[in-house]
Order: sequence, then C-alpha cells, then structure tokens
Amino acid sequence: MGTKPTPAEVVLHPQRLAIVRALAGDQLTTKQLAERVPEIPQATLYRHIAALLDVGAITVVSERKVRGTPERTYALGSNSVLGAEAFAHASPEDHFRFFTTFVAGMLDQFGRYLERPEVDLHADGVGYREVVVKVTEDEFRELIDRLRDLVREYEENPLTPDRTARTLSTITIPLDRKAGADQ
Repeated sequence: MGTKPTPAEVVLHPQRLAIVRALAGDQLTTKQLAERVPEIPQATLYRHIAALLDVGAITVVSERKVRGTPERTYALGSNSVLGAEAFAHASPEDHFRFFTTFVAGMLDQFGRYLERPEVDLHADGVGYREVVVKVTEDEFRELIDRLRDLVREYEENPLTPDRTARTLSTITIPLDRKAGADQ
C-alpha cells in the first residue's frame, strides 16, 4: 500500500488548486463549487473534495438536509496555504511540478479575467511586473517577513459586499549573477 500524499501533493494538482482558489474568501456548497469550476466533471469534483478534506486543505463549515440528502458547505482549511514544512521532503522534480501547477493556475485565473465582458486592468487593480531587489540575506528575510505581515492584515478581512477578493501572488527567485557583475 502506498504512502499518504502530502498536503502539497494534494493541493498542487490543477483541478484541486482551482477548487481551493474558488473557495478563497468564500464558503460554498458542492453545487456552488460546480458552478465556479464548470470544467471539472461532478464525479471528479467529489473525489477532489474528498482528497482536499482528507489533508485539511478544506473543511466542512455547515451541513443541512436538502430533499433528504446532506448538503455540505465548504471553506478553506488550515492546510490550504502551504508552508515550508509542506515542501520539506519534495524533490527538485516535485518542486518543478508544483511550481508549474501554481503558474498554470495563475494563467487560468488571468485568462478567466480577460474573458469578462469589460476588462480595465487599471480600474480592476490588475497588474504584473518583475522587480529585482539587491539585498543581503538578512535584508531579504526582513523584506519577506514585512510583506507577509502586511498581507496577513488584509487577508484576514471578512468578505463583505464592499470588498473584492483578489489574488496576490509572489514568486521570489535568486538571479544567477556573480557579485559585482554589471547591473
């Protein structure tokens, strides 16, 4: 019998990542999830939900009977955001696969945004850019900690009619440059 998959292996699957993103800042029933991710067949959706529940990436927040059948409402769980421990034993191949899934999910989200009847990147607060920072290891850790703290302040806001849920993705990669090389 195989080993139990890690939260990273479960969450960083294209369709399961789509489910996690659909639940970001929201609580949804299976029916509502099916409407948000129509590209996932219903039987497959149930299997993915079960896998996400199993690793704590999503949780059941309520349950009620609808025509004798239980209808569950789901929200993100404690393992929906993967920390360093989720990747501790991943191989370079695993990391590449996880990163590819992450980027593909971002591309999918951006594509869905562009399919809207009206697109206004400025008004919608959409942007993408790359910035190179020159920092020591200590400065880098401080920068990451400050960003994490700043984002956490807003991440914990409740979703209300006057708030828009937005994805803020960060990717940090050291450049392959020798110290003192031309900038």
